[in-house]
Parts: sequence; structure tokens; C-alpha cells
Amino acid sequence: MSDDEILRTHGEALALFGSRVHAVRDDQWDGPTPCSEWSVRDLVNHLTAEQLWVPRLVRDGATIAEVGSEFDGDVLGDDPAAAWDRAAVAAVAALAERGALSRTVQLSYGSAPADAYCSQMTADAVVHAWDLSRAIGADERLPGRLATAALREVEPYAPGLAASGLFAPAVDAPEDADDLTRLLCLLGRRP
Repeated sequence: MSDDEILRTHGEALALFGSRVHAVRDDQWDGPTPCSEWSVRDLVNHLTAEQLWVPRLVRDGATIAEVGSEFDGDVLGDDPAAAWDRAAVAAVAALAERGALSRTVQLSYGSAPADAYCSQMTADAVVHAWDLSRAIGADERLPGRLATAALREVEPYAPGLAASGLFAPAVDAPEDADDLTRLLCLLGRRP
């Protein structure tokens, strides 16, 4: 994908997730999600913290050690939707700066191109938009373009994800599965 396509897809994925965050009712924040260890609030907190990392890593060139525990714990405060909105806007702005996608970022597993980091963040937002949709009873259908982009991102390294302990083992997708179903099954979800 071109840099413009990477940025547009990332922005669309964050907007999709944000639309689900804004649909969470007050009585749903403690509810379960397909991520067995996380409540709705935990899931939104995870994605919000991820977005908070983006300006520090991409714009500031900070290392994991330099950021340290800055975004550990609850980053949502009393207004989770507003916290999400601020983090998403800051992440999009940092990635859209001239030359940002050509930079190198320091991640937990080492150095990576910022454009690859952005694509990983996009895939994470797409998958978790589905998780959040299921958790709150929202429409689980997601835009095909986003599902395809996320699937293309995840497929090359999917076999190692379950071994990391962070993902459930893949499940078999139906032969006629669309890209979203294939993506979800690859990541151990049961659509």
C-alpha cells in the first residue's frame, strides 16, 4: 500500500473502533468480551493506551524504556470515550506528519519501520472493533476493505501468534469465508 492508503486505512480503522466506543452504554463497561481476560473497559483501555504510544514512538523517537510505565494502568479516567478520542486524534496526527511513515520505531521486539507499525495498529483496531461490537451487541459486520487490509497484515505472522500466548489458537474457517471471518478465525475468534 502507498503511504496515503496506509494512513487512510488506519484512520478508518480508528474511526470504526471509535464509533463502537461511543456506542458503549454505561451498564456495559464491565461486561465480557471475546478477549477472555478483558472486560469492555479493559479492551477500550488497551486500544487507547496503544494510541497514546504512537506519538511517543513515531514523533518523538522514544524507546520502550524511555516511555516506561507512562501508559500503564487505567488511561480512560472518568470519560472513556473522550480519552479514546484524544488518543486516536493524537495517533493519527503523529502518523500523518511529513516523513513519519519512513521513520524507524523501537518496539518491544526491536526496530521496525513506522509504516509496518501503522499497519499492525490498523489490524489491531479492526479485530478489536469486532470484539467490541460483539461485546456490546453492535453490528459485527465490518467494512470489507478494512477486513482485507487486516487479514493481509496478519496472515504472514499469524502462525506465531498463538504460540505467544496472547492469542487463542486459530480455528478452521469455512471454505467460503469472507476476509473478516478468515481474519477472526486466524486469530482464534469464533464469528
